[in-house]
Amino acid sequence: MFTVLIPARYASTRLPGKPLADIAGKPMVVRVAENARASGASRVVVATDDTRIADAARAHGVDACLTRSDHPTGTDRLAEAAAALGLADDAIVVNVQGDEPLLAPALVARMAALLATRPDASIATACHAIHDAAEAFNPNVVKVVLDRAGFALYFSRATIPWARDAFAGSGPGAKPDRLPEGLPIHRHYGLYAYRAGFLRRFPTLSPAPIERFEALEQLRALWHGERIVVEVTEGTPAPGVDTPEDLERVRALYLAREA
Repeated sequence: MFTVLIPARYASTRLPGKPLADIAGKPMVVRVAENARASGASRVVVATDDTRIADAARAHGVDACLTRSDHPTGTDRLAEAAAALGLADDAIVVNVQGDEPLLAPALVARMAALLATRPDASIATACHAIHDAAEAFNPNVVKVVLDRAGFALYFSRATIPWARDAFAGSGPGAKPDRLPEGLPIHRHYGLYAYRAGFLRRFPTLSPAPIERFEALEQLRALWHGERIVVEVTEGTPAPGVDTPEDLERVRALYLAREA
């Protein structure tokens, strides 16, 4: 048994009101919730700071929880929602972003199951192998390094692990056009499962210097000694909606499905 929380903000630099964008007759946040329900979650709740989003969710039979508008991170918003829902400390919460209407329900279920089987972890997340050099050297692609037990050692925008010998021939500022065979470099996929007790603790943890410079809030958990277990998935999960072009692509996919 697990709960899915869907954080959704109205403000967006490139797509204001993004959670309410129409996708084949329904708001995007509702499409996300429908996928989340298909994962087998016992409850799906939209956590939002905007009554328009909450009203749209409820109009389609999706539960919604209003949160404060001044949360510095999405995890802080989830912490408020988990507290409002009265979830027990050992309850599992999966964070599904409100702009991922193509997210596979099976992956959501696997994150909850992974955390349930690893009592020594506070968080579960996912990654997949990187095979493309451009992706490996892109600072917008977050990488994660794992230990032998599948726990995260570090998350970074840098190219880690760095293949010293293979990359040694590159000139200053140059980027190799291929990766050495066997390099264990993985792209982090931002889908998380948490224990509700950790979510309630998170806002009390002081921000970490590494978090501030990398702009990666999961580093706060590592900094404070929390453990994050990571599943290495096959293939690349479906991308979210960040641009108008992304939105049109998703609309076309839904229309094709429902034709």
